[in-house]
Amino acid sequence: MQPFRLLFLVFLIVPLIEIYLLLVIGGIIGPFPTIAMVVFTAVLGAWLLRIEGFHTWFRLQQSLVQGKIPALEIVEGPILLVGGALLLTPGFFTDALGFLCLIPSTRRRIARYILKKRLIQPPPGGSGPDGGGESRIIEGKYQRRD
Repeated sequence: MQPFRLLFLVFLIVPLIEIYLLLVIGGIIGPFPTIAMVVFTAVLGAWLLRIEGFHTWFRLQQSLVQGKIPALEIVEGPILLVGGALLLTPGFFTDALGFLCLIPSTRRRIARYILKKRLIQPPPGGSGPDGGGESRIIEGKYQRRD
């Protein structure tokens, strides 16, 4: 399926799901508790995003100090951003998806899937053996003149 059609379907179907869920849940518990739940999930999501963002940042720094490539943490960053944006969007369906992005175990599974399927590609013409280009290190001598 073409990316434009997929995005069109997402932007059409997700609001319909949200409206349906808001109406059903609002009919069961009432309008004010429904609004309170939506606001509460947004506040809770912002708080969790902050905590998980700091944890991911700390793991990224530790990987760099140990000399490891923090590929998992680099992929987790955008997943956290998407999760936070989904939690700030009013509705229960987007909140559920947002919480899935913020829960460490599901976020790591998503990140591993992205890395395994190589859904993120290195930029073309990059340096080094993975980028396919030549090394950009220039060897030589220099003299400092004051």
